[in-house]
Amino acid sequence: MISTRNSALIAILTAGAIGSWYLARDDKIGEVDELPYESVHRGYYLKTARILGTGESGNLLYEIEADRAEQQSDQRIEFTGVRVRYSPDSDVPWTVSADAATLSEDSPRITLRGHVRATSNSASADEETEIRTQYLELDPELFVAETDERVQIRIGARSLTATGMLASLKDDKIELKSNVRGKIAP
Repeated sequence: MISTRNSALIAILTAGAIGSWYLARDDKIGEVDELPYESVHRGYYLKTARILGTGESGNLLYEIEADRAEQQSDQRIEFTGVRVRYSPDSDVPWTVSADAATLSEDSPRITLRGHVRATSNSASADEETEIRTQYLELDPELFVAETDERVQIRIGARSLTATGMLASLKDDKIELKSNVRGKIAP
């Protein structure tokens, strides 16, 4: 027979077991569980991409070529292995290349990163200009390139380094911002 003392102990243990089960159960009924991973992005990606940019008149102004282009979820396109060339009709003899670039929907500027190189396509090797930096913002519609990073500029046999630059590619003008050092040979 079960004594009163044993009955009370069994009742207390049963109540404790039911109480702990109740507290430990998942009471998130109706709540959406967060996924342990990011949801699938339904953008696009392209291999060997070519994007054309047009001027106000609708004529071809420039083209962006990339080894890969991928649309991101925040309305921007990421490029790798990038080259930006102006149309021969634009009279802008510059080509810009970089390891990576970003083009945002809300900005006309292309942000170039990693081994950025801008070269003028001059007929004479003595007048060819080359700009090298790790970061450059290019506004292809206004023909403006700008950086606050360190730049190396070579014009023929002459070379300069500086921190920061603003270049008007259409006018072939380069303004260096600070810490300008150079080697100019006759």
